[in-house]
Amino acid sequence: MRIDIVTIFPDYFAPLELSLIGKAREAGILDVRLHDLRDWTHDRHNTVDDTPYGGGPGMVMKPEPWGEALDAVTAPGQPGQERAVPRLILPTPSGAPFTQARADRLAAEPWLVFACGRYEGIDGRVAEYAAERMPVEELSIGDYVLAGGESATLVMVETLSRLLPGVLGNRDSVDQDSFAPGEMEHLLEGPVYTKPAVWREREVPPVLLSGNHGAVDRWRRDQALRKTARMRPELLEEGDPSRFDRRDQEVLAEARLQAGPESMAD
Repeated sequence: MRIDIVTIFPDYFAPLELSLIGKAREAGILDVRLHDLRDWTHDRHNTVDDTPYGGGPGMVMKPEPWGEALDAVTAPGQPGQERAVPRLILPTPSGAPFTQARADRLAAEPWLVFACGRYEGIDGRVAEYAAERMPVEELSIGDYVLAGGESATLVMVETLSRLLPGVLGNRDSVDQDSFAPGEMEHLLEGPVYTKPAVWREREVPPVLLSGNHGAVDRWRRDQALRKTARMRPELLEEGDPSRFDRRDQEVLAEARLQAGPESMAD
């Protein structure tokens, strides 16, 4: 997969040289290219923003450098990308929620371009222009406002990169993650444990030492159901209700009883 990131702060992405993503880049699984938006400015101050039409506080990123940057970064006929069409991602709090399902879909794309806005955002005509040449998605990582799109881009790149074949040591571990498609969809992962079996007088749950894989799987699902009921009960209302078997329903009923009427009202 190729990922291009256009930003006024390329140094912000130094973490992409570390850990699993850094190894994926070294192995050629992931091709990350950073671009400084100011390279496409033409005044001595390298200006990328101006005051908003219609008045109001803050500044808006100018369309001229963004247009030139996207033209250059997505130019057809580049080596290895002769036939590929990139998908442009605009991180913004006003975008659609970035979910695990969207990460799965984006991980299947051959080429993504992230445009990191700052200030009050990027002139709206940039997205309109880009949409004539490539798919464009506005995505949000949460209901809050950041200083810029860089940290949101880091979150999205790390999320989808770990889904690429060869990035994780054990690809099966993805299936047990919170929100993973399948049995963990709409559920939070429960607690995990490692050696020693006893730490500061606290023991690992005996079932995890039993060697009974069926019992371990059931215990883990029970813990996921309990945690979801406690932390994110609204998730249990999503999806097909028939996904909960009889044991699931018993665990959820018990968890809701323990939560009490006040938590259920929330």
